[in-house]
Amino acid sequence: MNVIAFAGYSGAGKTTLVERLIPALKLQGQRVSVVKHAHHRFDVDHPGKDTWRHRQAGAFEVVAASDQRLVLMREFEQPAQLSVHHLIAELYEGVDWVLVEGFRDCDLHKIEVWRPSPPGEEQRAVLYPEDDFVCAIATDAPEHLPHATGLPLLDLNHVDGIVDWLLRNGHRFEYNADLYV
Repeated sequence: MNVIAFAGYSGAGKTTLVERLIPALKLQGQRVSVVKHAHHRFDVDHPGKDTWRHRQAGAFEVVAASDQRLVLMREFEQPAQLSVHHLIAELYEGVDWVLVEGFRDCDLHKIEVWRPSPPGEEQRAVLYPEDDFVCAIATDAPEHLPHATGLPLLDLNHVDGIVDWLLRNGHRFEYNADLYV
């Protein structure tokens, strides 16, 4: 499986890009999974539903499954700092690509998603000058990048071009779980 992270600061367009890449990769015959970092007490369950009631009763894990989907919810009794590698290990093995969003400081190859700040606001920071894991930059304003770079510049608004670049360079993103154990 190939793993690529999308990093950048809030408002840059990471979620929108990942959302657009999924169907574009699927059109190329690729099976795609996503690992997304969420904030503290997010919830995907709803009060009153059976799974919510089981969690409220104190279950450590609740697995709900149908013939269409499977969901695993795990409650940590103490805050747990899971690495992106722990989460990748939870995924189904038969995927071609894992798109990782929200793990800005992870040790995976990353495409930095960057847009300039609106006029009058402080310029948004960039990761690529200090982060050796950034292997490309997706932007709609390459002329406004605050530091010169030799990294590939991908057009943030041209998803098919980003998919082509990913598929051409897929060998660079092959994931070896043994390196992170």
